[in-house]
Order: sequence, then structure tokens, then C-alpha cells
Amino acid sequence: MTGNNIAGKVVVITGASSGLGEAAARLLSAEGATVVLGARRAVRLKTLVDELTALGGKALARATDVTDRDQVKRLVDRAVERFGRVDVMLNNAGLMPQSLLTSLKVDEWDQMIDVNIKGVLYGIAAVLPHMQQQKSGHIINVSSVAGHKVGPGSAVYSATKHAVRALSEGLRQEVKPYNLRTTIISPGAVASELANTVTDPAVAGRIHKMYEEIAIPADSFARAVAFAISQADDVDINEILFRPTRQEY
Repeated sequence: MTGNNIAGKVVVITGASSGLGEAAARLLSAEGATVVLGARRAVRLKTLVDELTALGGKALARATDVTDRDQVKRLVDRAVERFGRVDVMLNNAGLMPQSLLTSLKVDEWDQMIDVNIKGVLYGIAAVLPHMQQQKSGHIINVSSVAGHKVGPGSAVYSATKHAVRALSEGLRQEVKPYNLRTTIISPGAVASELANTVTDPAVAGRIHKMYEEIAIPADSFARAVAFAISQADDVDINEILFRPTRQEY
């Protein structure tokens, strides 16, 4: 674990109770990071924390709904209170209820805006003052292949993920005086519960079929996160886009 630039870092992860966030928590903990985990499902978080600590890791969890700015702030503040600093913020929580616009699933549009955009902004707002004071830190925001291209049924989801990339690029430019690093990670079809959030029958069949046929394990995402964090402090990996080898679009 020595020399990996991960060991000893305090990493806050949202959406950590399953899928990509859980995989990142497991890998980073194994590499010596202290992980502070937030998600809505408190029981699953506790189970994960118990597993990681039993393996000798340092971990704590706080039930967190990223659509509530105060809850996100309390998650980050708890990390600083307990461990004295926060080195990495992984804004991972996300929803993907893709649908055709003509299906008028407006409540799902609102959900995606609240979680995928506002949740990322609340994570940035919570962590920036601490990182500015430290004059160090790394903010990693999760976009998607859908943040690079749009297809039928993905209009709103793609809009939220394009927004994450735009926010992240603006953030990158603004935090240079504070010595902060920023990374966008855009996964393709990676095994998680995201596909289960699709309720529109016009889209769900195609999404489920693609995930069943080509989705790669969530640890592929975790390795991308670890790669970005593990670079020397003077190297800023700004964006990683990856897909299953078999994914065409």
C-alpha cells in the first residue's frame, strides 16, 4: 500500500451502498484509504462498514440523501470532525430512469435533475471550503457515456450527465489557486442497479438486454477511480471515458 498515493487519504463517497460506489469503497479501503460512505440505505451502509473494518480498514457511514443539501454537508463535516480532513470527494450517487420524452415521466425528470445535478453540486459545495483551507484535495464527479452522446430515451439523463461534465470543467478552472484536482469519470454499461431504475417499457427492454449481454463488473469503475487518485500530486487526470469492449455506442 505504500507509494500508491491512496493510502491514508480520507475519501467521501456518495451512492456507496451498492454498485459503483460500493466497489470503489472496497478497492480504496483495500489500498489503505479511510472511506466515509453516504447513501440512503443505512442498513446496507452499516453492513459494508462492518465488512471493511473487519478487514482492518477505516470506515464510517452516514445515511445521506444527496437531494438534501444539509445531509450532504453533514456527511462531509462528519468526515472532517472524525479524521481531520477530506482528501477526495467522489460524487457518485445517480439515477438513470431513461424514458422517451413523449412518455411524459416528468417526476422522473425531476428526480434525475435533483440527484444527478443538484446532488453533485451539493457535494461540491460541502467539500470546497475544507479543501480550500487545506490547499489540497480531489473532486471526482461521475458522468456517463450518456454525457458524451444522446440517444432515443436518454434525453433527460444525457442532459444531466452533460451538465456534470460542464460543471466539472468549470470547477477545474476555478480551483487552480487552491491546488485542487478534478476528475470526470464517464462509464459505459457497468453492472449496477442503475438499469433497474428504468420504468418506461419503450426503453427498459433495450437497456436490460444490453446490460445483460455486455455489462462489465463494477470494479472496472473502482479501478478508474483508483487510477485518478493514485497519480502524483502534480498530475491531474481530468476525464476518463470507458466502455465494455463490446459496447458499440
